[in-house]
Order: sequence, then structure tokens, then C-alpha cells
Amino acid sequence: MIRWHAALQTLRDLAERNAHLHGNDIHLIFGAHRSTFRSFAERSLRLASSLYGLGMRSQDRVAMLAMNCAEYLEVYGACEVAPYIIAPVNFRLAAPEVEFILRDSAPRVVIFEQQYAQLLETLRPRLPGIQHYIAIGAPPEGHAPAHRYEELLTSADPAGPPLRPRPEDIHSITYTSGTTGKAKGAILSHDCVLALFAAWSYELGADLGHKILLSMPYFHIGARSQGGAMTYRGGTLVVHRSFDAREIVQTVQRERITQLHLAPTLMQAVLDLPDIEQFDLSSLRTINYAAAPMPLTTLKQAMKRFGPILINGYGQTEGAGTVLRKHYHRPEGNPKDLERLTSVGQPVLDTRVRVVDDHDQDVPLGAVGELCLHSRQNMVGYWNNSAATIEALRDGWLHTGDLARQDEDGFIYLVDRKKDMIVSGGENVYSREVEEALMSHPAVADAAVIGVPDQKWGEAVKGVVVRKPGLECTAAEVLAHCRTLIAGYKCPKTLEFVTELPRLPSGKVSKVLLRERYSPKG
Repeated sequence: MIRWHAALQTLRDLAERNAHLHGNDIHLIFGAHRSTFRSFAERSLRLASSLYGLGMRSQDRVAMLAMNCAEYLEVYGACEVAPYIIAPVNFRLAAPEVEFILRDSAPRVVIFEQQYAQLLETLRPRLPGIQHYIAIGAPPEGHAPAHRYEELLTSADPAGPPLRPRPEDIHSITYTSGTTGKAKGAILSHDCVLALFAAWSYELGADLGHKILLSMPYFHIGARSQGGAMTYRGGTLVVHRSFDAREIVQTVQRERITQLHLAPTLMQAVLDLPDIEQFDLSSLRTINYAAAPMPLTTLKQAMKRFGPILINGYGQTEGAGTVLRKHYHRPEGNPKDLERLTSVGQPVLDTRVRVVDDHDQDVPLGAVGELCLHSRQNMVGYWNNSAATIEALRDGWLHTGDLARQDEDGFIYLVDRKKDMIVSGGENVYSREVEEALMSHPAVADAAVIGVPDQKWGEAVKGVVVRKPGLECTAAEVLAHCRTLIAGYKCPKTLEFVTELPRLPSGKVSKVLLRERYSPKG
């Protein structure tokens, strides 16, 4: 029997509310799989019972190593109806990185898809704390024993375990993308995640009967927050295993998708489809291109194809914060309108922002400082990393590590990552400003800027550029273009042309990999 109490204090309350009020409505579509809110809640309770039977207790961890699949949502669900902690693992990581997360989060149970069996087999001897492995599908032959996911659910108690979460209980340890080094586990409580869902349901305009299409990986906070926002309102999740531009437009047309989540690079891939005009995409109401501001040419192209339905959300695994709403997407507007398109918008309703100096004092409007957020959405801290927690959460404010400026209307303009700022010849160079200059060249599709060691300048500005298909440009031409827009000392000293930039699951460029690739060795 699924109970429901009116007040939403935990994620279990949300699951029970949806099962009670919208039980026969579709909660999840994944390929041919369709589950209602009621059946999803029932399977979540069964999985939670199974884990209890394997020895899981309050605030024990369960790790998930899989690509997007229906079971992924159920593991999240089990950690919503019971006070277990889910620790998603990025399936794209190398073996030592996976081992680090499994050691750091110390799960009692690991649930995995078959394609990761060999990886886990290699790591098992070094992970004695993991007591049970659960395979989605049949366990591969020749490997160490593993429980079968479906068999566990079939034999489980449908009432769930004798445990209920509290608002302050930890729900998940979500590991950061690692833009500045080794990943850190952001601790998110039930209260924090509920606040995250509530805020984004408002910004997305989510409602009953709506459907959101998600192709970002579910180990990442982006898919989790956007999908949770739809669930918060009783809408439907349509989840793809991975991103494919053609499948995106086909699904929008077939399922009458209303909300869509695409990083700017993925949006460009959709817009580049040669037959995109043949698809009926009129059902779309909101497209969130979170991760980074979109180049103006791409933005104009997107608005011409989809209409005035774009928003840009800014946030981190550690906490969400701002959004550039549809109302301010005015690509044909005045200079102020165009400037705002380079911002990440204004704070969401439950968030306060500050821009501070190195002494945590507010800087004047327009000055550059570190962006800080105060919100229920903020993480509790970093798992097993009290030093990083103290550094990030000072005086109740999340110090994002992002350098930004704020205008008189509360619009936030990201300038750089604090650790990515380049000091060349004693001058501060913000990579974002240089990247915008590079990408304004008509033959440049994408660009990233890093600092590399230099004997004369201390650090030299290096640009890494992707040309647009079919267009040519030389380094001299691009650099000459840059000099018409920014000071000479900010322009790259060297330029490298590549076919694509390395990216994190969030869609952001991996500056760590670029610095490893282009910094002199030894």
C-alpha cells in the first residue's frame, strides 16, 4: 500500500504523491519500456526491499555503473523511498578513476550493466568493502558471481524496507566533472534535491501532461535535475540511452515532446541536420541549453527554427543558481539585449548571489570577482573531503570557483573559472573573453583558450580552434580578427586547429585535458 502525506519533505513523499494522484499516468518512456507512476513506485519499493535484504541500512551507499536505462531511474527511486545513498559512476572514466570513486564512496552494493563486468572483475580484489554485485540482465559467464537484478525484484517485499528517509538524510553523492582536477563527491540531501526539482520545474514551465526528452547521461546532475523537475510536476520522462541528433527530432515529433535539454554543442548538431525542416517540432515549449552561453549565430538559428522558447540555466553539481529566461532572448534587440545574451541570466527564485573578492567582500557592480550562491539547492558538502567543504561553503555561501561580474539589473556574466584565469606578463587574461573573440570569426565553429608555461610571459595564451565544416582559415587570419576585438596581450600567442574539443559529460570543454595535451612536458 503506497501512502501519501500532503507535505513534501523527502523524495519518498514525492514518489508517493505521484503514485497516489497520477498513478496511471506515464512516468518513464525508455525505448519500448513504459512505466506508470504507480508501477515505478512499486518497483522502487521492491528494489529497496531487496537491498535491505542484502544488508543495506540507513545511509549505506549503492553505486550505479551503467549507461542510461530504465533500471537507472529505479535505482534512484530506491534511494528516494529508502534512506540509501546512490553514488552514480561515470561510465566513461578509465579504470583508475572508477576505482577512486568506488573507494571514496565505499558502497556496500554495486549495480552494473554487463558491458562493465570485465572492468569490475579487474577491480574486485582491490575493493573488499563491496559485499554484493548486481547485474542488469544475465551475469556474464566466467566472471565472479553476481545477483540478477530482475530476480531480486521479483522475490522482494512490495511494501519496501522498514526505513523511511528524513529531509536531512543524504540522497546522493554526485561526483563533479573534474574541471580542475580529481573529481569530488558533492553530497545532496533529500531537502536539497527537492528544492532543485522545484526550482527547475518553475523555470522549465513543467506541468501535468508535459514530456521532457533527456539524452544527457544520468550520472550527471543535468539529466537528474531536469528530469526531476518534470517528475515534480507529474510529467513524463522520455530518456534516450545516448545522444543522437536524428533520434532527438524523431522523438520530439513522435512523442510530442514539450521540454528539451541540450548543451550548445548538441543543439548545433540538431540544427545541422540537413532535413530538420521536415520534422514537426511544434510541440516544444521550452529548450534549456544549459552548460554555456550559445554563440549568437547558433542562437539566432535556433530561435528561427524553434521560436522564442529558449532558456539558459547555470549551475553546478554543488548548487544551481541562475537562468536567462525566454523573455530576455532578444537576438534582434538593442545593444543591451545583445549583451544580456552573453550572460547566464538572473538568480532563480530561491537563490541569492554575491560576487566577492579574495577576502569575501562584495565587489562593485561590473567588477570581476568569485560568484557565490546561497540556496536550499546547495550541497551539504564534499564526501570525505572536509578541507574542500570548508573552502567551498564559507558563511553559508557556496563559492563556485567561477569568476563573474554582475550588472545593475542582476544579470550574471561568467568570465572564467578562477583556476583557469591566465596571468600573462603580469596581466589577467580571462579565457572566456578570448574564446568569444575567436568564435566571432565566421570560419570558427568552436574554440577554447588555456594558459601554457612560457619563459618570457610566465603564461602564454594558447587558442585551440575547430573550423566550421567546409570553411578554411589560417591562424594569422584568426589572430588578426581577434586583434580588432580585444587587446593584443589577450590574443593567443599560438593557435592550434583540431577537429573537436575534448568535453565533459556536462558539455563543458575539459581544460584539464587541453592543458595536459599542450603544456610542455618536463
